[in-house]
Amino acid sequence: MCSRGFEVIEEYKDKDIHIPVRKTKFSAGYDVEAAEDIVIPAYTFGTKPTLIPTGLKAYCKEDEFYILVNRSSGPKKGFVMANSIGIIDHDYYNNESNEGHFYFQYFNFSDHDLEVKKGDVIGQVIFQKYLTTDDDHAEGVRMGGFGSTE
Repeated sequence: MCSRGFEVIEEYKDKDIHIPVRKTKFSAGYDVEAAEDIVIPAYTFGTKPTLIPTGLKAYCKEDEFYILVNRSSGPKKGFVMANSIGIIDHDYYNNESNEGHFYFQYFNFSDHDLEVKKGDVIGQVIFQKYLTTDDDHAEGVRMGGFGSTE
């Protein structure tokens, strides 16, 4: 039985999407590539974050989640994640809204538009366990995809 990993979502099956890999034996994060070319406009007041599709979904054990994080070189280039990190729960995988497709959200704080090419490494995924309190009784069921947890 599989415990954690990545899959290409149906919409991107024929688009040469690469499964994330760790670059070294002791790397915590799996490098994730952009699934298509996209431009991140230079930030001005009111600019919304740019969503960069990955063409991927990830699965993990019930007591785990995964974190989307910026690469250490990102801020030097102007890339700043809009939500600092992204937390994606176990039950996001294969949700009805978007099959569990995860995206990276970025602002561009450089003085010019940034062009991201398909295949550029845009961030990392780190898998983690989580703990619950003694009095936890959560029984809700996910009803949507991206941004659905309220």
